[in-house]
Amino acid sequence: DNILETTAALVASGIDPKNNTIFVQSSVSAHAELAWIFNCIARIGWLNRMTQFKEKAGSNKEKASVGLFTYPILMAADILLYDAEFIPVGKDQLQHIEMTRDVAERFHAQYGETFVLPEAKLSESSKYVPGTDGAKMSKSKANAIIIFQTDKKLRKQIMQIQTDSTPLEDPKDPETCNVFQIYKLIGSKTQVEELKSNYLAGGFGYGHAKQALFDLIVTTYSEERKKFDYFMNNKPEIDGLLSIG
Repeated sequence: DNILETTAALVASGIDPKNNTIFVQSSVSAHAELAWIFNCIARIGWLNRMTQFKEKAGSNKEKASVGLFTYPILMAADILLYDAEFIPVGKDQLQHIEMTRDVAERFHAQYGETFVLPEAKLSESSKYVPGTDGAKMSKSKANAIIIFQTDKKLRKQIMQIQTDSTPLEDPKDPETCNVFQIYKLIGSKTQVEELKSNYLAGGFGYGHAKQALFDLIVTTYSEERKKFDYFMNNKPEIDGLLSIG
């Protein structure tokens, strides 16, 4: 189900299978094979420094899985298999690209030049996306807003966005509000300014702001949501795209 939903979301969002190869990683055994080879080359000290492992493992690292610990090695295999020169990433992924280069360079030192050393390609327009709790949005943290779900479930997620206890009649600071931070990533300049004015004027509650965010998402992504629903109702088409990939 996760594979089908992810593929449907990618295609519905504008990834064209004719121009971009979409495939299931586990269908290509070379990923796991190369990851094992890299496991024998990488050093535990490198992995211990990975900040994302520390964040996801939490305070009790002894209970974290080995797979989570060595995930950066699998990611290195994912990248190096395809002689990728540039990797489009967010700033939080830069450490993974550095790890990938370290693994490749150590491999080269022992066995000779084999892989292309990739470089990170940061987008100037990429933004930090806050989740419903104000922390970085992540499905694994259960703080994501899934735009492709039903209206009812989408609205429920948006209504769970954490806000403060400022009374409805009082003015509010939009810059400290999680709802506004998400809204301004999607809305036009005019829409954002209008919502900001409502915050500052008072008599505008967080419930109103959440409803405005819900309406904006439904309107902005109406075509993408229709396409997603189409593919999820025609799953053999998704399987066909993946088989080509």
